[in-house]
Order: sequence, then C-alpha cells, then structure tokens
Amino acid sequence: MQLKDKVVNVAIQVLPASKERPMYDIVDDAIELIVKSGLKHRVTPFETVVEGPYSIVMELVQNVQEVCYTGGAESLLCNLKIQTHGIKDVTIEDKIEKYE
Repeated sequence: MQLKDKVVNVAIQVLPASKERPMYDIVDDAIELIVKSGLKHRVTPFETVVEGPYSIVMELVQNVQEVCYTGGAESLLCNLKIQTHGIKDVTIEDKIEKYE
C-alpha cells in the first residue's frame, strides 16, 4: 500500500493575520470546512487533528488554507504535524482512548 492510501493523523494549526476580520473568525471558517469534510477530527485549543487517507487529508490542508484566504486572511502561518506508520493505520483512538 502506498502512503497516499494510508490512514494518517494530521494536526492542523492555522494562524491567519487580517486587518479586516478577527483571527478567530477565520479559524472558525477553517474548522467549519474540516467538519464539512466528513473526516474524523478533534478540535483542541491549539490545533485540529484530522484522521483519514493521506492524500485526502493533504487535499483538505490545501482547502483549509484557501478558505482562510477567501475568508479575509492577508497572510497565514499553517503548522502541520503528520503521523504515519509503515505497516498499520494511525487512529486518534489508538493514541488517546486510555485518557477518555
């Protein structure tokens, strides 16, 4: 199986700058897009973790950046953390189920 088909976790943090709109309003637009994607996700105070096939999640990352710009961002810092595994899928539950 190729990486593009593997289920991965990607933490997405966007830090938009805008003189026209508050930062959190633009972040809300990004989160709304993630929710509408239908991918499994967790919103946390600093980032949103998304789970899905690598190629689909990376397309979502691009769309998140675009929605920030169409939402009024003049510049954008986008931090990503990507977890992959060579043999098995990476799931949110595997990492946090013991804490819930």
